[in-house]
Amino acid sequence: MEDNIFLRNYKKLIGTTINQSPSKAGNWLEGVLREVEYGLLVMEYTVREEFCNPGNILHGGVASLMLDDVIGGANYVTGNEYLMTSINLNIDFLAAAHVGEKLTVEAKLVRGGRNVNHWKAKITNAEGKLIAKGSSNLIVTQVPISSLSDNSSR
Repeated sequence: MEDNIFLRNYKKLIGTTINQSPSKAGNWLEGVLREVEYGLLVMEYTVREEFCNPGNILHGGVASLMLDDVIGGANYVTGNEYLMTSINLNIDFLAAAHVGEKLTVEAKLVRGGRNVNHWKAKITNAEGKLIAKGSSNLIVTQVPISSLSDNSSR
């Protein structure tokens, strides 16, 4: 499964803004795909005002969305024929990020199983400072990937 149509199609999108995928929340983030391999996905986001809490720092919910969406995209390109969904998401918020900062979100597959995949992910700023880190387990559903709208570019 390490070479599949989902992964090949995603590789064609490296360097582009991902804003036309079935993930409407992910589209709102307008991340740029930087790297994709089986078990790895890296996106870059620029912190916008609407990403921030009243203290003008990255809102924890938006940071969670970034982590969850990158994990979901990375899981998608593993080539499973059925949609997998998060059954948990554990996050540690470690530092602040501010408007205009570029953040890198990286998700790595820790263990791929028949029914559950375990992922870890992190958010770093341009200086490499760890902003947040997390992990998630995704479970197979009965929803065929082929039933998703525009499943070629997630």
